[in-house]
Amino acid sequence: MRPLIHPSIEDITVEGILHALSDPVRAAIYAELAVSSGATCSNFLKISDRDIPKSTLSQHFRALREAGLIRSERQGVEMRNTTRCAEIEQRFPGLIISIMKAHQIQAAERLRSVKHKPNNKSRTG
Repeated sequence: MRPLIHPSIEDITVEGILHALSDPVRAAIYAELAVSSGATCSNFLKISDRDIPKSTLSQHFRALREAGLIRSERQGVEMRNTTRCAEIEQRFPGLIISIMKAHQIQAAERLRSVKHKPNNKSRTG
């Protein structure tokens, strides 16, 4: 088994963080981890009503880990993931809080727009 790479706090960059969180699935994963005390990968097999294959999920977690956003630890056959919010807050004060606030606003807007879309399936032409 390959060792997990966790960058030192000094090696974490704003660009790396923004790149990792530019994917909506990774942003949703990170937002969920940020409000929990940690979770295993299998907790995220369904995100925003979409099924996520395990192989894809592994790639998302790797991107978050390599950007320095999470710490992963093997627990049996599962990976336990926790955020590094406190460390990142010390390095880049306010960055993660601002990104997560923007993510919340955007997610709420998407949810409202989905609820207000008319269902055109029953119409015939």
